[in-house]
Amino acid sequence: MPYFCTHCIMLYNLVMKEYLTLSEVSERLGKNKETLRRWDREGKLKAIREPMSNYRLYSKKDVHNLFPEYFSSLEQEDVSNYVDPDKTFTVIELFAGAGGLAIGLEKAGLKCVALNEIDKFACQTLRKNRPHWNVLEGDIKQYSFEDYKNKVDVVTGGFPCQAFSYAGKKLGLNDARGTLFYEFARVVNETQPLICIGENVRGLLSHENGKTLEGMISILDEIGYNVVPVQVLKAINFKVPQKRERLILVGIRKDINIPFEYPKAYKKIYTLQDALKKGVLYDSDVPSSTGAKYPKSKKSILDLVPPKGYWRDLPVDIQKEFMGKSYYLTGGKTGMARRIGWDEPCLTLTCSPAQKQTERCHPDETRPFTVREYARIQTFPDEWQFEGPAAQQYKQIGNAVPVNLGREVGYSIIAFLNKYYKSLNLK
Repeated sequence: MPYFCTHCIMLYNLVMKEYLTLSEVSERLGKNKETLRRWDREGKLKAIREPMSNYRLYSKKDVHNLFPEYFSSLEQEDVSNYVDPDKTFTVIELFAGAGGLAIGLEKAGLKCVALNEIDKFACQTLRKNRPHWNVLEGDIKQYSFEDYKNKVDVVTGGFPCQAFSYAGKKLGLNDARGTLFYEFARVVNETQPLICIGENVRGLLSHENGKTLEGMISILDEIGYNVVPVQVLKAINFKVPQKRERLILVGIRKDINIPFEYPKAYKKIYTLQDALKKGVLYDSDVPSSTGAKYPKSKKSILDLVPPKGYWRDLPVDIQKEFMGKSYYLTGGKTGMARRIGWDEPCLTLTCSPAQKQTERCHPDETRPFTVREYARIQTFPDEWQFEGPAAQQYKQIGNAVPVNLGREVGYSIIAFLNKYYKSLNLK
């Protein structure tokens, strides 16, 4: 790895107070990086080159002059979604995984009364950390939830995105049989909660040209739930040091006329340093743990990539060798041979930390993130232990909803339920 003297780092930090990186401008203005590069070429928003890495830097003053409304919003005080529950609110969690969403809901003040998960290692993780939780291990099809009818406030679940068979103009519950969304809807129908929350990847918006999501909304309508306009929440806006996105699907029982409000985004963006070092998010450095390793051949290539760099920062001959036929294809492929920088959020974690298409290399050491580093980036508490072989632990963490994102969604649920029960007292 290249060595930078203390003086260079100090100068770099001084410069960074007056400048924004390409990623920061892209994220904050909601503009594609290619658009910003084009603006640079056209002179609309000029960048300078940072001397150590040759990366584009943008003057905060220049960005302010072009986008004053952006900076005026930053100067406002940050929001808080925190709210106390007026009573004990209960949740059934489906497809619970290693508990990312469940922990977040618990931190918000909700009580999980039952959790279903098919993966045996994830179930071991849930039982290890929360012996009092009622963990229902196995295929959800094997379980009836009718005993919980009108006894739980919320049903949540991160069901996989599966297409349906279309046989008519309106998709009904029976058309979804064999899919896991059918099972989610079945449990909602059996228990009749006040509100149900589904979460999925952003790609659900465009899956089957939007028909899959349309079908899900149609099914919830059939079983008596109005769906709130769907939103995609960016984890970085909710105290998560990771560029992860989750689609949230909210259904409210039709006899309830209480609006649901999604959590408000925080303005502060947390970075990898916030995740792994002592600071605001954690009161100590990340604990040591086991971790995956790169093969010797890959390590020798990633040794050449600077922090915040990727395969384009390699010599051209090595680019061609490393990328193979992909070198000649269109698209940025910015996740390949990617080394994360300390002062940026991590890219979305995957289930396999050394996967070629989505490398997430440590800033200083040429290695993937360890299990505990993975957990920190997903905002799991340090005391939350993962069961099973290392590969299974990575899988559990990579599949999880970030805990802090789950907590903020939990606050929105509590605010909704507080209003509902207050409305009953007023009648």
